[in-house]
Amino acid sequence: MMEIYHYIIVGAGSSGCVLANRLSDDPSNRVLLIESGPDDKSPFIHMPRGIGKLLAPGNPHVFAYPVTPSGNQPEEVWLKGRTVGGSSSINGMVYMRGSPQDYDDWEKAGCVGWGWDRIGNAYVALEDHVLGADQWRGTGGPLKISQHPADNPLCDAILGAANEMGVPTVADVNHVGVVSDQGMGYQVLTTHKGKRFSAARAFLEPARRRPNLDILTGVQVQRILFDGSRASGVQLVDRAIACSGEIILSAGAVESPKLLELSGIGDGARLQALGIETRVHSPLVGENLREHRYVAVDWKVKGGSANQKLQGLGLIASVLRYVLFKSGPMTEAAHEVGGFIKTRPELNRPDAQIGSMMVTMNIGPGGAPVLDPFPGMRVLGYFTRPESRGWTHITSPDPSVAPAINANHFAEEIDRQTALNLFKWLRRLSRQPSLAKWIIEETGKSAACQTDEEIAANLLQLGGTAFHIAGTAAMGADTDSVLDPQLRVRGVDGLRVCDTSIMPTLVSGNTNAPAMAVAMNAADIILSTKAAA
Repeated sequence: MMEIYHYIIVGAGSSGCVLANRLSDDPSNRVLLIESGPDDKSPFIHMPRGIGKLLAPGNPHVFAYPVTPSGNQPEEVWLKGRTVGGSSSINGMVYMRGSPQDYDDWEKAGCVGWGWDRIGNAYVALEDHVLGADQWRGTGGPLKISQHPADNPLCDAILGAANEMGVPTVADVNHVGVVSDQGMGYQVLTTHKGKRFSAARAFLEPARRRPNLDILTGVQVQRILFDGSRASGVQLVDRAIACSGEIILSAGAVESPKLLELSGIGDGARLQALGIETRVHSPLVGENLREHRYVAVDWKVKGGSANQKLQGLGLIASVLRYVLFKSGPMTEAAHEVGGFIKTRPELNRPDAQIGSMMVTMNIGPGGAPVLDPFPGMRVLGYFTRPESRGWTHITSPDPSVAPAINANHFAEEIDRQTALNLFKWLRRLSRQPSLAKWIIEETGKSAACQTDEEIAANLLQLGGTAFHIAGTAAMGADTDSVLDPQLRVRGVDGLRVCDTSIMPTLVSGNTNAPAMAVAMNAADIILSTKAAA
C-alpha cells in the first residue's frame, strides 16, 4: 500500500526545517520531510570554521552548480547546501534580516500578508538573541543568535575607519534604524557556545522524535505526481509517496524551479522541446534570478589576521583549542564586523552591505579555498538591491542533470555603477587614520586595478557570488506570477513553494534569516488554510 501523508516537504533546508517543525506540531498532521543530501552529522558542519572543508566542489554536503556569471564570461561554480539544514549547515553563519522596506515593498506590490508587520514579528518569534529583547528583536525563540566577540583590535580599526567616514558604530547591525540609515558593528551570528546553530538544530532537532514526522535523507524527488490538476504525491527513484493535503517545495532557488519544470510546470515551448508534457504554461518559472555579487579588497596587514591560525601548525593548535575548550579561531563565523553604508552621501537609505574577513585566500585547482601565507584581511560588500535578473532552467528531463544557470550579473547600469562606487568606498576606508596604520599593502586581483575604467572592466573578477540566490519562483498578485501571495503554484492545487525562490525582489542582506522568516509566515498561512477548511 502506498504511504500517505498530509504534508510532504521537499528539501530540509532553512525553510524546510521551519515548516517541518511548525506543521508537525499538530499531532493530527502526518508530515514527511525529504532531503536529497546526507544528514547533518559531519563534525565540519558543527565547527564554524569547518566551512573551509565544506565549501568545495565534490563535498557531499553541497550542490556544485556550473554558472555563467554574465555574457560570454567563463563559467564559475556556485555552492549551495545539500544536507539537513541546507545552506544554514554550510554557510558563513551571518544573521541579517534585511530592511523593513523590502517586505513592505512586497506588500505594496500586491503580496498581501508579507509586509514588515508580519515578517518583523516572525523574526521576533524565531529569535533567542544575545542582545536581549527589543521591539523588533526576540528572546526565548528556537534560534540562538550570538555576536562576534569584540576582541580584535584590527576589527576595531575597521569600525573606527568607518566612523571617520561618517558611518556610526552600532550595537546591533540588524536594528531597523541601522538598515534604514547606516551603521557598522560586530556581526550577529547563528552560533552558540562555539558551535554552528543551524535551522536543523533550531527547528528540526526538537521535532525529530515526534511520531507524526518522518525524515528521509539521501533521497531525490524525481517529479511531482498529479491526480488531474491536484498534486497528489512525489515520485522517488524506487517508489511513489502519496499526499492527501499539500506538497511544499523548499528545495532552494535552483532545485525548486527545477522540480517544477521536471513536473511540467514552466514555459510550454521549453518543456515540449525536452519531451516533457506541459501541465501548466508558466513562463516565469526559473526566471527573475536575483543574486548579490560582492566586490572585495584584500590587504596584507601588520597583525590581527587569522591566516596563520588556520593553516600549518597554527591550524593544529586552533583545532586542539576547539576540541578541548570550544573556543578560538575555529568558533568564528565568516564575518567579524559589518553593516550597511551609503555609497553616495545623497542617498536616503543604505545601498550596500559591508563585511570583514580576517583572512585572505585564493581558490585552488580543485575549487577549495587556499589561504595566503602572510597575515591578510579582506573587506567586501555588495549592492543590496540589484536590478539585474538571470535565470535557471533544466536542460534535460533527467533529474540527475544539473540545470543551466545564467546569473546575468551587472546587466543593469545601476548595478555596475553601485559596484564601482562601493569598490572605491572600500579603498577610501583603508586610507582612514584608524585603519591605515595596520595596512602594509593591497594584494590580490584588485591591486592591479587603479582607474575607474580598470575597476569597471574587472568587476566580475574582483569578487564573487554571495550565495544569496532568490526570486526564481516568485510570488505576485498578477496572474503571470509563478505563485500567488499564499505561495500556491498557479494552475494546480495542493502545491506550494516556500524558500528564497518566492521573493519578488532580493532582500537587502543575507538570505538565511529571511528564508526562516518566510517559512514562519508560510506556516501560519498553511495552518490557517487547514483551519478554515
